[in-house]
Amino acid sequence: METTWDLTPLFPGLETPEFQRAWEGLKGRIGQLKDLLEREASLGEVLTALDAILEESTPLWAYLYARFSADTSDEAALAKFSELEMLFLDFQRLRPRLTRYLALQDPAEAGPYRILVEEAKEEALHMMPEGEEVLAAELSLSGRQAWAKLHENLTSQITAVVDGEELPITQVRNLYFRPEEAVRKKAYEAELRAWERHEVPLAYALNGVKGEAGVLNRRRGYRDDLEPTLHRNRITRRALGAMQEAVRESLPLFRRYFALKAKALGKERLDWWDLFAPIGQGRPWTLEEARRFIREKLAAFSENAASVAEAAFAERWMDLLPRKGKVGGAYCMPRGGGKSLILANYEESFESLSTLAHELGHAYHNFALARVPAALREVPMTLAETASIMNETLVVEAALKEASPEEGLLILDAYLQGAAQVVVDIHSRFLFESWVFQGRKARELSPREFKELMLKAQEEAYGEALATRHPYMWAVKGHYYGADFYNYPYTFGLLFGLAVYGEAKEDPHFAQRYEELLAASGMYTARELALRFGFDLESPAFWRKGLGVLADKVAELERRLA
Repeated sequence: METTWDLTPLFPGLETPEFQRAWEGLKGRIGQLKDLLEREASLGEVLTALDAILEESTPLWAYLYARFSADTSDEAALAKFSELEMLFLDFQRLRPRLTRYLALQDPAEAGPYRILVEEAKEEALHMMPEGEEVLAAELSLSGRQAWAKLHENLTSQITAVVDGEELPITQVRNLYFRPEEAVRKKAYEAELRAWERHEVPLAYALNGVKGEAGVLNRRRGYRDDLEPTLHRNRITRRALGAMQEAVRESLPLFRRYFALKAKALGKERLDWWDLFAPIGQGRPWTLEEARRFIREKLAAFSENAASVAEAAFAERWMDLLPRKGKVGGAYCMPRGGGKSLILANYEESFESLSTLAHELGHAYHNFALARVPAALREVPMTLAETASIMNETLVVEAALKEASPEEGLLILDAYLQGAAQVVVDIHSRFLFESWVFQGRKARELSPREFKELMLKAQEEAYGEALATRHPYMWAVKGHYYGADFYNYPYTFGLLFGLAVYGEAKEDPHFAQRYEELLAASGMYTARELALRFGFDLESPAFWRKGLGVLADKVAELERRLA
């Protein structure tokens, strides 16, 4: 089985006529949209031009980012990717004008594009004069984006010494997954020392990012720094409040899980370095086994989801194995035509299989979105995890039925460990960021203050479940630097996906409606979309449904450990 992706269906190379035609075509499309806006063309013409820009830019973004992320020494791809960012800046400069144009249109005449007009009307209320918006977009390259790059570059070079060996900080953090507590504790202590050495520049970066965001949010007339993220994520404040109410209610459930894990590790309470410690023993899963297992288990629910997974293997949409020069982690991105590109770093474990199923869920979502116009494929983060959570849960449920007791324990704990990060730890991140924005209005915050706020947030989220905490998580997580409140959408996505999974278990005919839900996820606000399928996001009862799936897993862990 081939384990590297085949990018030639996109472009044979950077210097080929096919790539050059696509590049010039995108430049022409952006120019065409500018002309249409200047002469106030019909809504149909403008929307067609917008679709064309998004349709034609997708394979360019995919090809260049895929080349660079699979080989970070590919200077030609990185240089061209930077050029594409500059080219796309011409499109970003048109955004204020496009927003004002759409805001003047009648939503009733926009057909399926109604949401774009309605959102433009709301956004127009919070826009600075066009010149200021263009200036803000241009300055972001040397402002927020520069601070984010500082964080990314600095943290990629940080090392820590463990047992006399100097290791990259990512490798040090990977030691938290080791079964030996002494190794995990040494990693924790070394990591904190490493972050302390770099806390000053990272604190300046965080102050810079949140300071800029706060100024722009006030200039745009938002009531607080959370409001613009609610609009971007297409959710209401009441829906977020209902979810957070359910999350707070669930904290004792997760503390029960942490207590079970501590007992399994022979401790009274967990320390921070125990959160990712393994329980149980797994077996190797080859890529061929993963391919068969994922296809078979997805087919039991959705034949189309299984077909997309098989196509990803057969047509080489994926770069699967770790190697030097390849970025870590995993991602899925659309490449056009309902197809995707997936990067993974597969190791022969069930955790890697689960990650692969997760990314293949995103690919299925891209497949479903291909039936709608390109401008309606931009799905908010809150809804973007629906198919991936479904895929992941389906394979975990299937594996738990077939696994040995030891492997079942490992799979179940890993699943709950991930859920705890998305519910409990992200709750702490949300609290921390809220307090940072409040404090940053008055002045810059010191590294000491960032650490104190982080420990306070972890105290509220984890309570007495942890004997030690991590004061530098504000430095670890790049999400704070690249975006604002890039945390609660993950909780939303997990619990929404689990609630949809619960519906699918109860209703055998839901699979067909499920694909319709995915296809429509860029056409409606989250509340509208949910109501079309009988879900009320503004009721805590909806969120309790997703948390109920996790409660069942905690009860199962309790039985297995009894």
